[in-house]
Amino acid sequence: MQEPTNKRSGLGLLSYIWTEWISAFSILLLLLLTLVIGTGEMIHGQMLRLGESLYGDPKTGMQYSFLRAEPQKPNCDRSPNIDQLVQAQMKANANDEFADIFGTTSEADVRASVMAGQQLCEEKYVFYDKSMKHIEAHPTIRPYRTMETTFFGIFQFGTDNKALFLIIMVVLAAITTTLKIHHIALRSPTSHTDYRIYAIAMVLGNGFLTSSAISQYRSVVNSGVLPTTEMSLIYWLWIILFSILTLISLFQLVKVPEQAKSGGSIGLAFLSIPLYAYMAILTGVSFTFFMDYPMGQGIYLGQLVEFSSIFLNLALFIWAGMLLKQTLIVDKFLDILRPWNLAPETLTWLILLGAALPTAYTGASGIFVIAAGAIIYKEVWNAGGRRQFALATAAMSGSLGVVLRPCLLIVVVASLNKEVTTDLLYQYGLYVFLITSTLFLVVSLFFAEQKFRIASPSEALPRSLKGVLTIVPYVLVFVIVWLFYKYALNTNLDEFTAPVMMPIILLILVLYEKLRHEPSPLAPVGHWDTTLPNGSIENEANRTRVTPDVIAAQDSPNNPARQVSFWKSIHLSASETVGHIGALVILMALSVSVGGFLERIELMEMFPTNIDNLYIVIMMIVVLMVFVGMIMDPFGAVILISATVAPVAYKYGIHPVHFWMIALIGFELGYVSPPVALNQLLARQSIGDAEVAAADAEVRHLSFYYRYERWILPLIVMAPAMLIIAFVPFIFKMFGWYH
Repeated sequence: MQEPTNKRSGLGLLSYIWTEWISAFSILLLLLLTLVIGTGEMIHGQMLRLGESLYGDPKTGMQYSFLRAEPQKPNCDRSPNIDQLVQAQMKANANDEFADIFGTTSEADVRASVMAGQQLCEEKYVFYDKSMKHIEAHPTIRPYRTMETTFFGIFQFGTDNKALFLIIMVVLAAITTTLKIHHIALRSPTSHTDYRIYAIAMVLGNGFLTSSAISQYRSVVNSGVLPTTEMSLIYWLWIILFSILTLISLFQLVKVPEQAKSGGSIGLAFLSIPLYAYMAILTGVSFTFFMDYPMGQGIYLGQLVEFSSIFLNLALFIWAGMLLKQTLIVDKFLDILRPWNLAPETLTWLILLGAALPTAYTGASGIFVIAAGAIIYKEVWNAGGRRQFALATAAMSGSLGVVLRPCLLIVVVASLNKEVTTDLLYQYGLYVFLITSTLFLVVSLFFAEQKFRIASPSEALPRSLKGVLTIVPYVLVFVIVWLFYKYALNTNLDEFTAPVMMPIILLILVLYEKLRHEPSPLAPVGHWDTTLPNGSIENEANRTRVTPDVIAAQDSPNNPARQVSFWKSIHLSASETVGHIGALVILMALSVSVGGFLERIELMEMFPTNIDNLYIVIMMIVVLMVFVGMIMDPFGAVILISATVAPVAYKYGIHPVHFWMIALIGFELGYVSPPVALNQLLARQSIGDAEVAAADAEVRHLSFYYRYERWILPLIVMAPAMLIIAFVPFIFKMFGWYH
């Protein structure tokens, strides 16, 4: 929750400067440096090839690699007195008792050795003279060499310090997220009681983490094995981070925000506690008081260091999602569909199909929900869909594409499980996507008030084609960047390069829109050009009429508030990225800690290993995957399951690819299932508490299903999909998974 901009004084001003400028600017620099690191190897390889083509000379045998450093003039004597050197060496050998052993006593051997040395010296001089002559003949070689070696130094420094950059990024982002009260919880605090309970839990959770980080550092120091400078810095950064978060939480406990309502319910207040605080308290109490393992939380935080490349890629994907939010791509895609006046359920299905690709290219389901959840929600509502249905759609918008190329989660699975490859997982993931998307259409049509609706093709087609034309420049930008990487940098777009290429593509798209003076994206209820023949605008969600000037005041492209510069857009995307890195990555870090706790109490080892009925085994795996998805983020869940349940499943004869399809869909089912429902929380964060409250109020008089549609619809889509994916391949031996 951001400090009101009209009260920027004292601590409020300091908080504003930190959250909106210092942390945003610092993390933007770190993200750009991460891009340099990610593209550095391919760029440097091309720079070396370019240097060779410009300055190499096959005729003389001179290569650019010989000239990357200034040639050093040899310090040997080019024209020595051979006889004098031989005699001097003979005298030295006469006093060497080992000379006979090595065969260096004869004058002929000594002379041959001296002549060889003289020849080697001459070759050094010849090479030096040739190198200097070559450099003098190419005066641009020194500036090019300086540029190339400087870039290599930056790239190499970044590669060697990836873990340190990640932790610095997490430190800055977590402080900002805590100041903004932006951590992920079941509900946002609103009353005095909410804020008090919230702050107490944060003090306890961060206090445990501070104590654990100190305990881990002491344990390392007392072990007698001195940590590297980098690791010492990381240990101290964890201590500093959680100490600062504890102090911030203490301050928030004393000073409740002015906008807090009086009173409040203690029961609801416990729903306002961030999930990460719950995890920190649970693991802190367990490790400290019951396991005598106070450094446990700190040790499991080390997973961020071990998988620093993956979490840096995740940070880039989050930034890509926030850059996507600064473009009109989603809105322009919807311009293709709007003219057809489709029924909400059909429109939603098409939106989810379209959303699957950006979900895959933004790394994980939660990132796309944050980036595009609001506009998808409001588009479905504007089409006449129920608010609850629109909320369900927003929460599910990131769930269908997690099994498609090049989703980062699949890369993590393949990196931790040698039994599977990304190609196989993506191949069968396509079948899973077809199953889940088809089930969504069937289920949503079953509950639809109006099954089908479509405008006249003669009217809709020209407007739809016009929408297609507006998408063409975006496709061209994508293709040009892809071709540049493919041919200029010899790199294709895949699951390994997407984290680097997507932010670059989106940066160019943001620049393209600003050069064209496109308005910034907004998604208010009602669209500025959806006029009826009589000049009014109908909002089909509540069947009320709104005058065009009301919509135009906020949504028209001519609205001055929507004229945002390129640099402002970058600042906005960076600022949002900071909040989501702080909320998501710290939640993932504690999720790994919870996984470590479950591993230490050997909960996963309780999974039976002697069941004869494979159907029962698969059902138990299904239940376990959904449970894990309810309480853990996807990356932490994959790490835990890879080490515990996966080997047991393989021993039962379940094909690894089949197991991970079950696991991934089970996780996604868990992310939309109460009591936590992470994707529902992220959708609420994107759409806003007020809109969610309005959606709940709108259906209080309706039947059970419609009152809780945003919770029930994802379950009755994903649960059958889960059962189909789990049992049908086994029963019919589909896809060659069982032989």
